Amino acid sequence: GHEVRDFGSQSPDPSDYPDVAFPAAMSVSEGETDCGILLCGTGIGMCIVANKVRGIRAAICYDELTAEIARRHNDSNVLCLPADLLSDDTIRRIVDVWLRTPFEGGRHERRVRKIIAFEDSNHDGQCPSGQSGAPGRSYPRPGSPRLAPPDTSERLGASDAQVGENGTKS
Repeated sequence: GHEVRDFGSQSPDPSDYPDVAFPAAMSVSEGETDCGILLCGTGIGMCIVANKVRGIRAAICYDELTAEIARRHNDSNVLCLPADLLSDDTIRRIVDVWLRTPFEGGRHERRVRKIIAFEDSNHDGQCPSGQSGAPGRSYPRPGSPRLAPPDTSERLGASDAQVGENGTKS
């Protein structure tokens, strides 16, 4: 199993996805969690918000192939899922593939490094809350051990649903 940190709403009332996605993405960016899984109706809003956080490479995945490519080619560290569009079984399969797939490196590492270089030269260092980012903060680089596929001892940032050891959502 994985250690799960739940950033989701604890209320049955509607919530705003930035209130969930920013803290989850910041947790990954700051190294508190190794990766994140965000669920909302379409996954789009969560993905937009997560990608605003420095060091995050969030990807919406609709099937096992997009999950594999997101990790293998893009070294994604946040998985966004469209919970209203996928069955629980499909979500479990996507999460399993995403967690097990390593970053391939090679030509893909060159591309991810270009993204990081742009981010490093154009990001204002501000956290979503408006507070200053950590000075001298070292953000994850492609293929770093922290972004490698998690094993059972690694921590997982999740929201709106927890994926348990047997793959069930709760």
